Amino acid sequence: MLDAWRDFVRLEAAGGIVLIGAAGIAMIVANSPLAPQYAALIDLPVEIRVGGFELAKPLLSWINDGLMAVFFLLVGLELKRELVEGALSERSRIALPALGAVGGMLAPALLYVAVNRGDRVALDGWATPAATDIAFALAVLSLFGSRVPATMRVFLVSVAIFDDVGAVAIIALFYTTGLSWTALGIALLCIPLLLILNRRGVLEKAPYLVIGTVMWVALVKSGVHATLAGVVLAMFIPIREQRNGVSPLHDLEHDLHTAVAFLVLPVFAFANAGIPFAGLSLEAVWHPVPVGIVAGLFIGKQLGVFLFCWLAVRLGLAGRPEGLTWLQLYGASVLCGIGFTMSLFIGSLAFDRTSVPPLFDERIGIVVGSLLSGVLGTLVLRFALPPVEPSRPDMSGGPSRT
Repeated sequence: MLDAWRDFVRLEAAGGIVLIGAAGIAMIVANSPLAPQYAALIDLPVEIRVGGFELAKPLLSWINDGLMAVFFLLVGLELKRELVEGALSERSRIALPALGAVGGMLAPALLYVAVNRGDRVALDGWATPAATDIAFALAVLSLFGSRVPATMRVFLVSVAIFDDVGAVAIIALFYTTGLSWTALGIALLCIPLLLILNRRGVLEKAPYLVIGTVMWVALVKSGVHATLAGVVLAMFIPIREQRNGVSPLHDLEHDLHTAVAFLVLPVFAFANAGIPFAGLSLEAVWHPVPVGIVAGLFIGKQLGVFLFCWLAVRLGLAGRPEGLTWLQLYGASVLCGIGFTMSLFIGSLAFDRTSVPPLFDERIGIVVGSLLSGVLGTLVLRFALPPVEPSRPDMSGGPSRT
């Protein structure tokens, strides 16, 4: 049993499979007799009190602010690794996915705004279809096994990383309210402390994590979204040490990867994907908010990513990845429209902070848009990717190797 679990965890698609399962369970529970218990669970008050200091939030906010900070820490670590020694360390490889990500954020936002123009409350959700869920996208890509060129996977991961960086910037600039300058000052003071640790060559992870935790608490109190602490902290984790080859960044990334894939993201999906269908009206389904999200994810994403990549190649700003056809690049662009986790996250920021009446549920648009993108991307890649070459029989007359 333990060996079977280890084999499953090693699968590239495993994280996406667990994520889909968690979201599916949430929808089933939210539409079952357990629905009141599900609602009570995510609204459960949880507080930490030390003397006069108090941090009190419902469980859903602890998940969205706390666990997702761990997710963004992993995103930051992956970004730094790719920029220093990975696929993004060469300037020639940065341009195409970077420009594709810009188009993949701009086009969905413009489509959403076009559908929801004139509604000030709905316009708060303009960034909901802007980011890619790399776990889901890679899960779909893994279905094709060895047929997938390595350059396609690198392209898709790179676009998703730039998407996440853009999402962090959007959260910082557009979803920050009610600033507390004292708390923000404490958070900013953590940055030079992290820099000192980095410059002095401190390799132990504990001091960085302690200061990062203080930064997170300060950001929670400041009004700036606390998940930013994860990205900032990641930038100061040392990536290598020349004398003995110790890499705190690689170690921490390895430690977090399984926890994020099999705990953080599934818990987030379970807490946020519980869409109740009872009493769901046609008006709610066809409300401009979910319609705009579907349009952004399913049409805007593929259009923006592919068009910007095509223009970049035609204008000589970037080269097409070696061994990747235009149809294969289009298929990867369609998969970028799977925005499940990040779309749920940004959607919660956009609408949970307002007194929105229950006229719509943005999660419907997120699920439908992501599902359509996954199905179309699978169909396109089924025809675009080369077939698996059949193994040749052994004609030597000797015993075959297995």
